[in-house]
Amino acid sequence: MSEDLPAETVGETKATKEAKETEAAREAAGPLHAQQADESRAAGAPKAGKSSRSARAGKKSGAAGATKGAKADEKPVEPVAPLDWSNPLRDPQDRRLPRIAGPSGLVIFGVTGDLSRRKLMPAVYDLANRGLLPPGFSLVGFARRDWENQDFAEVVHDAVKEHARTPFREEVWQQLAEGMRFIPGDFDDDEAFEQLRKAVQELDTSRGTSGNYAFYLSVPPKFFPKVVQQLKKHGLTDAPEGSWRRAVIEKPFGHDLGSARELNALVHEVFDPEQVFRIDHYLGKETVQNILALRFANQMYEPIWNRSYVDHVQITMAEDIGIGGRAGYYDGIGAARDVIQNHLLQLMALTAMEEPAAFDARSLLTEKLKVLRAVRLPDDLGAHTVRGQYEGGWQGGAQVPGYLEEEGIDPASTTDTYAAIKLGVDNRRWAGVPFYLRTGKRLGRRVTEIAVVFQRAPHSPFDSTATEELGENAIVIRVQPDEGMTVRFGSKVPGTSMEIRDVSMDFAYGESFTESSPEAYERLILDVLLGDANLFPRHQEVEESWRILDPIEEYWSTHGKPAQYASGGWGPREADEMLARDGRSWRRP
Repeated sequence: MSEDLPAETVGETKATKEAKETEAAREAAGPLHAQQADESRAAGAPKAGKSSRSARAGKKSGAAGATKGAKADEKPVEPVAPLDWSNPLRDPQDRRLPRIAGPSGLVIFGVTGDLSRRKLMPAVYDLANRGLLPPGFSLVGFARRDWENQDFAEVVHDAVKEHARTPFREEVWQQLAEGMRFIPGDFDDDEAFEQLRKAVQELDTSRGTSGNYAFYLSVPPKFFPKVVQQLKKHGLTDAPEGSWRRAVIEKPFGHDLGSARELNALVHEVFDPEQVFRIDHYLGKETVQNILALRFANQMYEPIWNRSYVDHVQITMAEDIGIGGRAGYYDGIGAARDVIQNHLLQLMALTAMEEPAAFDARSLLTEKLKVLRAVRLPDDLGAHTVRGQYEGGWQGGAQVPGYLEEEGIDPASTTDTYAAIKLGVDNRRWAGVPFYLRTGKRLGRRVTEIAVVFQRAPHSPFDSTATEELGENAIVIRVQPDEGMTVRFGSKVPGTSMEIRDVSMDFAYGESFTESSPEAYERLILDVLLGDANLFPRHQEVEESWRILDPIEEYWSTHGKPAQYASGGWGPREADEMLARDGRSWRRP
């Protein structure tokens, strides 16, 4: 039929067909190959579309191909995978796929300490066991021990066998152990840090860590400045192009507002604020993260989560143990600085905050800071704050010493092992609603919970005898142990008379989900390697928390001594009187 068409029309038809084939080849090969094809044509090479067409028409004469200047011995251009190609099976919106860290390594300073042995090293193994670490992941220990790499691997092995959450698998351990290194030395030892630099370079080559390292400072705060300065001096904070370096800092972040600001300034001289991850392990717990899910993913709670319905909020962190062997750290710090300044104020901020614009670090920081900056102390600190010390006695069937009798404690010490404070939040949502925060050692049981206690019904049609066993409605978020949530409300007791008493409706993680909750350090270490800062307090939050606590600590330092309370109880009598003055009482966890 083309014989009947003018030559110009036939030429246009062929050109149109070739253009369509070329465009199809470009789309199939991807952006990189398309760019190469354009460059080849600019240099006089055969068109991609023509090459493909020549391959399909291999039985045609060479003269037909020569009409476009192609050579008989030229091969068709092979498709080249584009550099920006991504696996469609790794869709970030697909929640069935876990978040897996990329090539990276972790350097732990103070690796011989109790925290590292009981929490950090087992958490690294558990992440590897769950397939969340890259095959070439490397673990470097730095401490004042005369160990070889094999000695360090043996210590990690024993810690993993004793404390890991997941079952021990030899093949996982062997792969992890291949990337373990140990650097002996002091924090002011230049030679040791030079060995660390060489070890990092060697692991980049042998394990493929791509220059990505997190430095975990599991050391007392007084060593933070020295360690970060040594890292800078030896070039360990300078990441290669396209790589990252991050610092992980354990609490306490200073001992007051002034020291916190000084510490932040020293660390930020070496690391950018976005590179510093301050660990508050409570924020890594599933139930703490569930506060946000509870409030902002459900419609039933948010309408009543305000001063119109809430009477007060109690946040409790109780421990049933004493200070153990931590006398050197604990004495002079105390319960309020150790727990309220970080853990409890963070829980309070999450409970009281407004809905963030998104679930990212910047949005969460914005809303938490609004709460912390709106916190107001009571006018009378003597009436609305309490500190105490545990006395010797019986707990758990054993006789235990009092705080002043503990080894390494000054008999005249005024350090608090119990602290309870009343705070207000001066904003529209929470005006007039008191937040009661308490923490202590040697209390009745180990428990951490947030209790949002609601007002009583404004009118009851039932007589007083019917409701004498009815308390206040409450939503209780159990952070540990037995992670979950309880809703307490009134219900009629079966029988012929109208009698109403409290009942509870429970949600427990262990009963509702088949997968057990990971340890907090698992989640937090993985987030550090991924660069996800959602669950890490920023320096602004740390400083605001000290602004709240400092006036209380100053008042206590000049007013009397801590009240005494019996081991195994629930704190000093003065704490009960503090709530009684407001017409309330502590909830018994």
